[in-house]
Amino acid sequence: MKLPPLRALQCFEAVARLNSFSKAADQLNVTQSAVSHQVKLLEEYLGESMFSRHGRSFALTEVGERYFEEISNSLSNVANASQLIREGQSGKIRLALYSSVAVKWLIPRLEDLRQQYPEIELSLNMMADEPKCSDQVADCFITVNPPQSNFVVEFLYAERLYPVCGNKIWQQIKDKPLPEALWQHPLLSVQNLFPGEEFGEDWRQWCKHGGYVLPKEVTVNHFSHMLLAAEAARYDQGITLMNHYLMSDQDRQQNFVRIPLHEITTGDNFYFVYKKSRAKQTDIVKLGRWLKQQCLE
Repeated sequence: MKLPPLRALQCFEAVARLNSFSKAADQLNVTQSAVSHQVKLLEEYLGESMFSRHGRSFALTEVGERYFEEISNSLSNVANASQLIREGQSGKIRLALYSSVAVKWLIPRLEDLRQQYPEIELSLNMMADEPKCSDQVADCFITVNPPQSNFVVEFLYAERLYPVCGNKIWQQIKDKPLPEALWQHPLLSVQNLFPGEEFGEDWRQWCKHGGYVLPKEVTVNHFSHMLLAAEAARYDQGITLMNHYLMSDQDRQQNFVRIPLHEITTGDNFYFVYKKSRAKQTDIVKLGRWLKQQCLE
C-alpha cells in the first residue's frame, strides 16, 4: 500500500484546521511557500484539488473536507502514540496500592506531592489484597511482590513493627518494668504478618527477637488486619505491633505512644513498580522519586 508523503499530510491538515497557510507555516516552523509546495504535492498525488482558490481567499473543496475528516484523527493518533513512546503520557497517573498504605501513609502526604509536582494528577486504586500489575488496573503500583520481568522495580522500604498503645494504657505502664508491664494488658495480634498457622505469631516472633518468652497466660486478641488492631489500640483496648508507615504525625502526637522497646522486621519489602515500556513517562519517574523521598523522612 503506497501512502502519500507524511509531510504533505501534515501541511494539509494544519492548513485545513487553521484555515490559514501562514498560521500553518508558523505552527510547523517552516515557510509559507514550503507549506504551499507540500499541499500541491498532495493534490498531485491524489489527483484532486483540496482547496478552491478565489484570489487571496480559499476554502476546502467537498473532496478536501471529506479527506480532512478522514485523516485528522489518524494523524492525531500517530502523534499521540509517538509521544507516548518518546516522552511518556503526562498528566493523569493511576496508582494501585494497599488500602492501609493509602489511608495511613500516602494520603496525608499528598499535599506535598501537589506542591512539588502540580502537573501530576494522581488517582488511587486502593486494593485489599495484592494489586495485579496490569494496565487494566493502574499505571504503576506499590507492592511487596513485584513481577519478575518487564517491570521497573524500585525499593521503597522494609516493613518493621514496634509495640504501641493508647495514652491511657501508657499512663498505666510507663513507670513499670518492661516488657513485663505489657503482659498485664491484652495483646492485639494481626493474622498473617508472619508465616505460621498459630494465632499470635507476630507477638511470639517479637518476643523471640528481643530474647523474651511470651507468657502462656497473657490475653491475645486476634484481628484480620493491622488497621483494625490499630483502631483497637487507639481506644485503649490493648497493645499492638504497628507498622511504622501507619503512624502519622497526628497519631504520634495524639493517638498512640510508641513503647520504648525493640522493633522487628517482617521480611516484607515495599516496592514502586511500573512497566519498562513506561520508563520514559516523566510523571511516573517524578512520582517514584517523590515516593522514595518520603520513605527517607
